[in-house]
Amino acid sequence: MAKILVHGDSDGVCSGAVYQAFLKSKGIETNIYFTHPAGLLKDLLEFTKQGDDIYIADIALDESSYRDVMRLLEERGKSGRVVYIDHHPLPEGFETPKNIEFFHDTCCSASELTFRYFEKDLDADFTRVALYGAIGDYIDETPWVREHIARWDKRFIYYEAGVLIQGIEGTGRNYDFKRLVVEHLSQNKLPSSLKELSEKALKQSALDEELRLWVKKNVRNKGIVSIAENPPGSVGRAANYARIYGGGLIGVAYENRGGILVSSLRSPYVDLNRLLRTISRELNIQGGGHSFAAGARIPIGLLDVFIEKINSYYQKFKLS
Repeated sequence: MAKILVHGDSDGVCSGAVYQAFLKSKGIETNIYFTHPAGLLKDLLEFTKQGDDIYIADIALDESSYRDVMRLLEERGKSGRVVYIDHHPLPEGFETPKNIEFFHDTCCSASELTFRYFEKDLDADFTRVALYGAIGDYIDETPWVREHIARWDKRFIYYEAGVLIQGIEGTGRNYDFKRLVVEHLSQNKLPSSLKELSEKALKQSALDEELRLWVKKNVRNKGIVSIAENPPGSVGRAANYARIYGGGLIGVAYENRGGILVSSLRSPYVDLNRLLRTISRELNIQGGGHSFAAGARIPIGLLDVFIEKINSYYQKFKLS
């Protein structure tokens, strides 16, 4: 039994589907788990054991826990196959681990990387599953994407990707349904042919429009940061709308989960990954991601300090 651990967004779901398609072709059964950088270590300890084959994709290595994650995976790799595929920037000082097939590149989506890693064992038609993931992660202009999207009607691919992206967003933390979507995609079936996914996508589009209007009305500014507090929807999308309607260099949105603010940041002007990793080391919080889109988990009592540090440090990380 192979254990697959992926992120719960569209790129992670598509990476998981490619993993599952590969493993099915080898006659290997799978269990799929959805995780995130802050929870990866805990989930590995809970859901994997020595001797398991472990496949991970689209999970950034968190500054505070990555050493423990790598030590555990190196130990797991002594008695089972461990594959780690990711596209997030690595922590400073990261060293290539032993006993792990570690495939990393910031060039592209995790879905693209996962397909490329197992390409020889997959039908070329599975490129479209990887394309959905690339589109969902806004990394749809790589040379690989341009080459392989030409095999398909571009409008068709973007339509199916849209159904998947919106449907997954509308699924929230319903992990059983996400497993159903992974299984569906691992058979290379169209997202739109899964009725419940299509229905969720339609509902989500209406909710996203409500979210946009809510952020437009409620965004507030603090320095160069435009903030949406507890938005009625995706914090990632709310952060982007906050930047647009607030006019700040960086959009921040967060929701309070038991005293921890789960936040997303968006900016085309500042390297958010480097900024957040610097702040996370100082405040001992979890944070990081891509240069243009990142996230952090902040104790509510540190919010003001967190925003102040963004305003103090952002100039060091401005993109040219």
